[in-house]
Amino acid sequence: MAAASRYNPAEIEPKWQNHWLETEADQAEDDPQKPKFYALSMFPYPSGNLHMGHVRNYVITDVMARWRRMQGYRVLHPMGWDAFGLPAENAAIERGIHPAQWTQQNIAQMKQQLQKLGLSLDWSREVATCSPDYYQWTQWLFLQFYQAGLAYQKEAAVNWDPVDQTVLANEQVDGEGRSWRSGAKVERKLLTQWFLKITDYAEELLNNLETLPGWPDRVKLMQANWIGKSVGAYLEFPVAGMDEKIGVFTTRPDTVYGVTYMVIAPEHPLTQKVTTPDRKEAVDQFIQQVSQESEVERTSEDKPKRGILTGGKAINPFTEQEIPILIADYVLYEYGTGAVMGVPAHDDRDFQFASENKLPIKQVIVPHGEEAKEPLEQAYTEEEGVMVNSGQFNGMNCEDGKQAVIDYAQQQGWGQAKSQYRLRDWLISRQRYWGVPIPIIHCPSCGAVPVPDKDLPVELPEDIEFSGRGGSPLTKLESWFKVSCPSCGEPAERETDTMDTFIDSSWYFLRYTDANNPQQAFSQEKVNDWMPVDQYVGGIEHAILHLLYSRFFTKVLRDRGLLNCDEPFQRLLTQGMVQGMTYKNPTTGQYIPPQQIDPDDPKDPKTGEPLKVFYEKMSKSKFNGVDPLDVLETYGADTARMFILFKAPPEKDLEWDSADVEGQFRFLNKVWRLVTDFAEQSSEVTSNNGNLSKEEKDLRHAIHTAIQSISEDLEQDYQFNTAVSELMKLSNAMSEASCKTSPVYQEGIEALVKLLAPFAPHITEELWHRLGYQDSVHQQDWLEADPEALTVDEINLVIQIKGKTRGTIPVPANASRDELEQYARNSDIAQRYLEGNEIKKVIVVPGKLVNFVI
Repeated sequence: MAAASRYNPAEIEPKWQNHWLETEADQAEDDPQKPKFYALSMFPYPSGNLHMGHVRNYVITDVMARWRRMQGYRVLHPMGWDAFGLPAENAAIERGIHPAQWTQQNIAQMKQQLQKLGLSLDWSREVATCSPDYYQWTQWLFLQFYQAGLAYQKEAAVNWDPVDQTVLANEQVDGEGRSWRSGAKVERKLLTQWFLKITDYAEELLNNLETLPGWPDRVKLMQANWIGKSVGAYLEFPVAGMDEKIGVFTTRPDTVYGVTYMVIAPEHPLTQKVTTPDRKEAVDQFIQQVSQESEVERTSEDKPKRGILTGGKAINPFTEQEIPILIADYVLYEYGTGAVMGVPAHDDRDFQFASENKLPIKQVIVPHGEEAKEPLEQAYTEEEGVMVNSGQFNGMNCEDGKQAVIDYAQQQGWGQAKSQYRLRDWLISRQRYWGVPIPIIHCPSCGAVPVPDKDLPVELPEDIEFSGRGGSPLTKLESWFKVSCPSCGEPAERETDTMDTFIDSSWYFLRYTDANNPQQAFSQEKVNDWMPVDQYVGGIEHAILHLLYSRFFTKVLRDRGLLNCDEPFQRLLTQGMVQGMTYKNPTTGQYIPPQQIDPDDPKDPKTGEPLKVFYEKMSKSKFNGVDPLDVLETYGADTARMFILFKAPPEKDLEWDSADVEGQFRFLNKVWRLVTDFAEQSSEVTSNNGNLSKEEKDLRHAIHTAIQSISEDLEQDYQFNTAVSELMKLSNAMSEASCKTSPVYQEGIEALVKLLAPFAPHITEELWHRLGYQDSVHQQDWLEADPEALTVDEINLVIQIKGKTRGTIPVPANASRDELEQYARNSDIAQRYLEGNEIKKVIVVPGKLVNFVI
């Protein structure tokens, strides 16, 4: 038997990490006879360094994975890298290092850091989205969308840097609308780009949110708002003097008699057609101004709305009156129909716009019992009221009027009922190098031709120069993009756009189910065996796009017959942020590094001003981060894990506190001493022949209470913090127990190690072996509470006088209400306080307390 020694995580943690890797302890079993559990953390971008947010995410998922294995599940708990994206390309430009090399270095570094956390990951299924053996299947899946009519090209506006002659991502445009690199004012420019038809699935994406009870309501609401379903009418307004119509969508068809102007987007194809010669110069000038604004600038709520008359007229078919056509910055061609009807009397934005542009305002809805006002001081926007100035619909209430107007429009051929979504088709084209090449060849004769499956992957060329100027490097490499058409053999050109990196992360969870399959993206048998993911864990910042796109991909691939689940993620946990102590000068707004501050008297070292001290999300720029590697070096991974799990419930923000980290280190030291002391003396355990003393019964009650409570904490809402509290209570009960040679004490020691195992895997593996066992603690069965041990012979009855606790006495657990009162009256405590006083009332709470009112 090993002699007792001090707890040394620096020695035991690498030992067991290497052992688990060598023995492939965490590889998932493909055995359909056993129940499965698929535990998944959102995979990281390989930036090069782990931060505390990563650590929290992966530790939470790891506890779930380890616990489910002990419950008898076969567990899939994989890891990979979301490895394409802009930072690698920026590194290539700034440091002259190829994006692939930069990415691979970062992956190697982060993998090493991850392995120090003792995560039970199946590294045999590791994927990197930038690897050709992964993106071959990303390209193949794109072609599935293309064959289904769900991938198409159209013109769309991009951010254009006129100096560097390149397309910029939104995050490369600063708050003033300038390029982050050249400083030039960014322009909006139309380019032909690729889209995926997510709008075809809008209704199902919305309705299926109701089938996800394991998702936070907050996330479901965010998705529902993003999809943004509106129910209303599609109406058409003829253009005067030509055979054209302007189509609009409205949720208020009851206000159609109040339409006094039309607004179309500056980039709408009709703009040039409806503009009269006398307005052409002013309209062109306005379009030029608007083209230099970003979408965010154009649609900002607090920005004045600008518009200009085109000279063209439309006809309101309901009133048969001509109304002016304007263009305005707030109407976007990509959204809805690219046109809106102006109803200034019943819309705040329209009222303000009409007032500023001296356009007519006509009231057509009034509150019940009131008449139309002339002039209106503000828009009447309530959806309750009566229709006026509305021809045959006068006197109808709004709700009935909506349907009546739709029915009439349908009869006349002017429109129909329609639902519209805020959701727009997904623009996936990126004019950049470091992404998945879109597998399409453009032929002058055949048009867009898919790259044949046998020619996939279309690999990124390596002989590339990165300058950050003049567009994507792929457009300059003729040896790569000039090819023959796969259909007719004529000279043709490859598509030089690459895909949005959200595509890569919209199916990675499917690849994990069959990660080493060279013939398919995944086999149906394996994907249907493991999917859906049972528990997904990640940050709230991915609540909309990543989750929505993953749901969309799953539904499309289901409809292509590739898998059979409707939703990818059964349960979702959005973990809170990790916050650090932050010091900020409230006057200058500058953050101050903690090393420059006396924490007892925090002042700005330069100005002497008192600093604001608060917790905020960890960030380099705020000097409030804690390097996980420093914590691992000082305390070990198990302490870091225990602190993260204990400090706050997983969905809440966590405030980093070094004193609490120290507290968890002390707790693990206590467990170490308890178990190693027992391991030295275990040969002295004597049988009690099943006859338990009161102390043994009490200890057994504490052990099985811990088993029951921890199991409930894990089963219900993953309340790891209260589970760790229960582990502490059990260790206290073990410390206070004097029956150290009893089989019950041995049961308690082994239970403590097993219950602690998912939380602190290294120390428990070491202690399990020190107890004389050869196999892994992580392969033991999860404990079940013994109902008999949970019942108690005695309870401590609280004695209160006028609601104030004066002491406790032991009484039989099954004592009746009358017996409890009698025990309390006869106790020394009650006698002392009741002497000479009249008892007015006795309140008995069975199993808890007796309160005397005197």
